[in-house]
Amino acid sequence: MKKTVCALAFALAAVAVTSTAQAQGVRLGIKGGANLSNLSGDLTNDDGYDNKVGFHGGLMLNVGLLDDGFLSLQPEVLFSQKGFDYNDSYAFGVYKNTGSVTYNYIDVPVLLKLKAGGLFFEAGPQYSYLLKVKDESTQTLNGNVIARGSGEADLDNVNRNEIGYAAGLGFQSDIGVLLGLRYNGSFTDFAKNNSYRNGELSNARNSVFQLSLGYLIPSK
Repeated sequence: MKKTVCALAFALAAVAVTSTAQAQGVRLGIKGGANLSNLSGDLTNDDGYDNKVGFHGGLMLNVGLLDDGFLSLQPEVLFSQKGFDYNDSYAFGVYKNTGSVTYNYIDVPVLLKLKAGGLFFEAGPQYSYLLKVKDESTQTLNGNVIARGSGEADLDNVNRNEIGYAAGLGFQSDIGVLLGLRYNGSFTDFAKNNSYRNGELSNARNSVFQLSLGYLIPSK
């Protein structure tokens, strides 16, 4: 599956380059920026989950559906870091569990985009594929380290294929520079069953805000 997703990304890039060279109203672009992620849903000890900062970046293809540029379709292929920070303590602070968990995804949103003047609004479905999970946690007892995260986590009990949605707004200049704010939500639970992280994430879903800076190459 990982090879399939990567192949999809390269295929989109190849089609984008060819289309940009041959068609009016089709523009290839690049984008990148910051993520602010956490988990949503019915979580155990949800007060211990904090927002995590990550990044995203990749390619986009804007296909005009109307001559005036008001309506377009914009598929993207993005690498995106999600996850959470956590800071749990028990027994009056004697036992603490702190650290960070990073989820590396390939996101493929397909967005309908409305542009009026410089302002734009976008929304649509998103498919995501989980590449890996990195657990950087530390457990302490009376200030002494008793355990550390195992690094790259086992993915047997998580849903690597995720169906979700994306919606956002922003500003796009006449030369193609754009600044956007977007929210990514998920319809798919992260964990397959209660055996992942002792059942804490049985109903957890990814929740991500993205701030992006991008550039769409003008069509000929």
